[in-house]
Parts: sequence; C-alpha cells; structure tokens
Amino acid sequence: MKNKIESPKISIPLLEPQDVYSLESREEICNKSIEDLTIDNQEANRVSFDKVLFKNVVITESALREIELTDTIFEKCDLSNIDFSGSFIHRTEFRDCKLIGTDFSNSRLQNVSFLNCLGDYSVFRFSKCKHVSFEECSLISIDFYNSNLQTVYFPHCNIDQAMFTGSKLKGIDLSSCSFDGLNVEIEDLDGCMISAHHAASFAGLMGLIVK
Repeated sequence: MKNKIESPKISIPLLEPQDVYSLESREEICNKSIEDLTIDNQEANRVSFDKVLFKNVVITESALREIELTDTIFEKCDLSNIDFSGSFIHRTEFRDCKLIGTDFSNSRLQNVSFLNCLGDYSVFRFSKCKHVSFEECSLISIDFYNSNLQTVYFPHCNIDQAMFTGSKLKGIDLSSCSFDGLNVEIEDLDGCMISAHHAASFAGLMGLIVK
C-alpha cells in the first residue's frame, strides 16, 4: 500500500519558521514551518501551500475553498468544520489530526495519507480520490456520496454508518474495518472486499434475513 502512495517531498530541517494568522485569496506560501498557533475567522480562496509543515495548528470558523496543498504535512492539527471544498491536495499527509465535519467535497486528492485521524462526519462527496489511505482513523458517518474512489485504502478504520451511495467500491478492501452498517446501494458493492462477519450487515440490502 505505502509503495503506491507518494510521500510529501519536503525537507523539514530546511523549512523557515513563520507565524500565520491571516490569509489572502491566491496567496502562496512555500517552504515554511507553521507551528503552535491558532488561525480563526478566515475566508480566502485558492490559497496555495507548497512544502509546508503545519504542527499543533488550530484553524477555526474558516472557509478556505479551492485550497492547493502540495508536499505538505499536517501534524496534530485541529481542522474540524473547516470548508476545504473544491480543493486540490497532492502528496500530503494528515497525522494525528482532528477533522470532525471537515468539508473536502468536490475536491481532488492524489497521494494523500490520513494517519490516526479523527474524521467523523467529514465530507468527501463528489470528490475524486486516487491513491489515498485512511489508516487507523475514526470515520464514523463520513460522507463519500457519489465519489470516484481509485486505489483508496481503509486499514483498521471505524467507518460505521459511512455514506458510499453512488460510489463504486470495486477493489476497495473494507475487511479490517469496523462497522455495524453502511449507507450504500447493492450495485456499488460489486467487487468490494469485506470480512465474513460483515456479511450480515449487507444481507438486508439483498432482502435476506439472517437467523
């Protein structure tokens, strides 16, 4: 799995520390380390971050639509309820982050890793995800409605009540995930990999009664 997902091309020791408390539309921030601060009440479009480390950063009450993230790392950040819709995210890692209710709808994600993140109620609807990994994440009620999922991984995630309606799950391995039920159409499950004890969760979709 890790061989298929490119890591951020970033040299952390060479980054220049910078405090950022406000953002402007179309602003470009490159080769910076942004740590231990809070950014709040921001509304800016098409902000670009290239080779940036965010560490212990909290972003609140903000809309950063169509953001561009390349070779960027978020470590122990709280990005809950932020509007990142319409974004382009490439070679980026989210490590130990809070992403509760974060909106990534209509975004393109490629070579992106979410590691041990709390992403309950986050939104990825209408997004294109290619070479994306959610590893040991809590993704309760995550929303992938009508998304394009290519080589997307969910090892050891809690995806209870996740929304996959309209998203083809062929080749997606959910066998190590925990869930009591999913929101999905039976035709979307063709080629999806599940464990034996998950079978009862899908029986109702096929009109079966498990005794």
